[in-house]
Amino acid sequence: MTEHSSRALFLWLWRGYLRAHLGWLALAILFMAVEGGSFGLFASRMEPMFDDVFIEGRPGAIWTVGLSIAGIFVLRALSSTTYKVLLTRVNELTAASLQRDLMAHLMTLDAPFHQSHPPGVLIERVQGDVQAIKTAWTGLVTGLGRDAIALASLLAVALGVDWRWTLVAMVGVPLLILPSTLVQKVVRRRAGRAREIAARMSTRLDEVFHGLNPVKLNGLEGYQARRYDDLLAQRVRAEVRGAAGRAAIPALVDIMSGLGFIGVLVFGGSQIIAGEKTVGEFMAFFTAMSLAFEPLRRLAGMSGMWSQAAASVERLRAILAERPALVSPARPVAPPLGAPRVELRDVHLAYGGQPVLRGLSFVAEAGRTTALVGASGAGKSTVFNLLTRLVDPGAGEVLVGGVRVRDMDLRELRGMFSVVSQDAALFDETIRENVLLGRTDVPEERLAGVLEAAHVADFLPGLPQGIDSPAGPRGSALSGGQRQRVAIARALLRDTPVLLLDEATSALDTRSEAIVQEALDRLSAGRTTLVIAHRLSTVRAADRIVVMDRGRVVDQGTHEELLARGGLYAELHRLQFRDVPEAVERAAE
Repeated sequence: MTEHSSRALFLWLWRGYLRAHLGWLALAILFMAVEGGSFGLFASRMEPMFDDVFIEGRPGAIWTVGLSIAGIFVLRALSSTTYKVLLTRVNELTAASLQRDLMAHLMTLDAPFHQSHPPGVLIERVQGDVQAIKTAWTGLVTGLGRDAIALASLLAVALGVDWRWTLVAMVGVPLLILPSTLVQKVVRRRAGRAREIAARMSTRLDEVFHGLNPVKLNGLEGYQARRYDDLLAQRVRAEVRGAAGRAAIPALVDIMSGLGFIGVLVFGGSQIIAGEKTVGEFMAFFTAMSLAFEPLRRLAGMSGMWSQAAASVERLRAILAERPALVSPARPVAPPLGAPRVELRDVHLAYGGQPVLRGLSFVAEAGRTTALVGASGAGKSTVFNLLTRLVDPGAGEVLVGGVRVRDMDLRELRGMFSVVSQDAALFDETIRENVLLGRTDVPEERLAGVLEAAHVADFLPGLPQGIDSPAGPRGSALSGGQRQRVAIARALLRDTPVLLLDEATSALDTRSEAIVQEALDRLSAGRTTLVIAHRLSTVRAADRIVVMDRGRVVDQGTHEELLARGGLYAELHRLQFRDVPEAVERAAE
């Protein structure tokens, strides 16, 4: 990364986030400057303290010098406290804005982006990279607002005592330029490496904690622990090497300081012995230079700090520069009213060059139930993704109510659908929040009716806090049937004209399935319903069954018509019920 690119990254951060808090930031810098200037004032009081008080012994000077030094410390304390509070406010508001923008932007990006960026990586970007930037820019602002002023005021005192002593003390400064440049490049590389390892660690934790049961059942605890331990070892090495690079520049300043003090002592000591300079002058110079090297060390370390954060800024800017391919049209068409007719016309779609749909065409009539059946990989779930425009077809048209889905506003299009799937997506919130999903306009009687219709009200009395009981991470505090009923209540509350059911009862026991199926029957009434099911017993009553195979429609009709034709549907039916007597089959259906 070049110096030009580093400046560009900082300008992006400034224009996009820091500039909004310019007033508070300027006030904080003002108080930083006051604190920085207090260092020079303190150093300037050393000369009268030694010459007037200690050497000449003037009684009146004790109070004058003492009160002035005490006043300097009070001023420093007040200014330091004020700027730290102000800077923390700006810091947190800026970080919150950046994290909010990242979160909102990431949710707009399409499936291919999220397939190549695991959740752990994105979590690290939103949290770890923003934290690195917070630390860096705070250090940068503090350096410019406090340390630069402190250094300037202290050098002014030193120059006022003797400009030749100052030049001798600073003789090693030019020697810092080349080593500092080389160290900055090393720090950038190692910081980028450390952030990448941190992202991989977050990904590993995300996968382990979300797949904890498979880990336990397959005895993978040791294996996963070793994999994480390897990442920890890499992280330790990267951080230690990065710390060594960041510490190198202040260390060079210390070496330069030592050389400078030897020179001043040799050059200035002879002048004091000869009576050309006073002890007070030397102590004022000595104090100024002693205090000056500390802000100089911090200013020198800023380059390493910014180099470390620049990699994070670059990654965040790259993510915010990503644009979704699936966007609303400039002039969207209004969505159809009522339960719409759904139609796919000669739809083709491929993932990564692998064909998924090959000329798929079918119609789901308005207000009726249409079932999609077929072997795994036939493309059934892809149909749902096309309807809700999570993907666009490579060719062909997808229409809802006679309107192409790509011609509608995305939010309005997706607002037409309710989805109930096998894996009910519940959040780690209360059951109430999982049903309402942030809505505040739902009367209690309306909510109670939805809970009753979805059979959620049946199990609420058995929970510790009723509807306000937590659902647990991904709904883990509820059984499978309970999760499905909460998802159905959510769909009932949305009251959309189209219902998509994706294996909604396949993982349930017989009793739970019967309860959930009754709730689904209520939910689908008066709506255009599309059902994906492997268990053919659940689609027997569908108005139309569409049989898919390898991305095409190979047959369609009612349950009886398809059985009579003896095609793929009849074969699937025979395989599912080949060991079940006819009477039992009827009971199951």
